Amino acid sequence: MDVAIQTLHRALFDDLIERARLSPRLRINHNFHSSMEDNPHRFLNVMVQGTYIAPHRHLDPPKAESFLVLRGEVAFFIFDDAGRVARTEVVGGDPMGIDLAPGIWHTLSPLSAHAVCYEVKPGPYSAANDKDFALWAPREGDPGATAYLESLMALVRSKRA
Repeated sequence: MDVAIQTLHRALFDDLIERARLSPRLRINHNFHSSMEDNPHRFLNVMVQGTYIAPHRHLDPPKAESFLVLRGEVAFFIFDDAGRVARTEVVGGDPMGIDLAPGIWHTLSPLSAHAVCYEVKPGPYSAANDKDFALWAPREGDPGATAYLESLMALVRSKRA
């Protein structure tokens, strides 16, 4: 396989969606970059409904992020420093993407049964400092995470009603 040229196709998406469904976290990444030291990082972030990504920001080191939704629909939540939802964006269709400056508190979750996002952000990746998790929101695996996610999704549903 030529790793210098990688194609995105339906079979890849379908395989990744199935793997995300079987994942305990209900999501999976498919990296196009060859190592964690590469810059930039380019990957597919594949999620199924119900996955919880704890609100976070990329402040130190500062990292911007860009997301394009290639399949499905995703709710993005932008927060102020106190944890209040400052903005929601439904992405997938029009708009099809979102670009976030460094330091913005955010999370996302699929509105459709599954979503495939193409994500780009600066490398290198270090688990120790990649994300600054919000103290005002539950972390992944916390017993309150499901209820917190449901409260966020209810905001989107009420805006659409």
